[in-house]
Amino acid sequence: MRKVRLVGLLLSLGMAAAAQQTPQANLSSAADTASSTAISVPGPVVADYGKSIGNGNSVEDKIAKEVRHELLMLPYYSLFDSLGYTVHDRTVTLTGTLTSQDAVTTRDAETAVRRIEGVEQVINNIQVLPPSGVDDRIRERTYHALNRTAGLSRYFWEAAPSIHIIVQNGRVTLEGFVLNEADKNMAGIAAKTVPGAFEVTNNLRVVRG
Repeated sequence: MRKVRLVGLLLSLGMAAAAQQTPQANLSSAADTASSTAISVPGPVVADYGKSIGNGNSVEDKIAKEVRHELLMLPYYSLFDSLGYTVHDRTVTLTGTLTSQDAVTTRDAETAVRRIEGVEQVINNIQVLPPSGVDDRIRERTYHALNRTAGLSRYFWEAAPSIHIIVQNGRVTLEGFVLNEADKNMAGIAAKTVPGAFEVTNNLRVVRG
């Protein structure tokens, strides 16, 4: 009798342990699956590059494609701004920076994305830079310096230029896309000649070359 009770007790303990481990395994598997569907676009969103985003058949792919379209259609999104986004489990996280002149775009971007079919939540992490006359002058000077540099003017032809210029407290960051390493280097050199800019970070990405 004691042996029967002992066996029954051991079986009960074994089943309880298995029941505790199974949900954890399922949760881990679900988390791995969910994390694999995340689509991240660090920005800036531009017209000429990134068109392949959202070419898959998943819900996240379709949402990512629509988010890109909506951001490019914003009326106050200039080459001095940078917008990016991440799509994960029907949640869209908006990122980037805007000048104070384009601050309304923070609200407009969130409103536009919320209307996209399939989007369940929007997290708005867009930063609006403080107004600064000094930074405004550096933005304009940097743009003219790059636009006058041989071969770089083509990156400013589109309504949503391929090169974006972010300036905060006199620090210039070049973001966007160029066709070769030479253009990236020329852009960095041109930006460093701008009066008032005491630091230049060249984050331009080479898409071909």
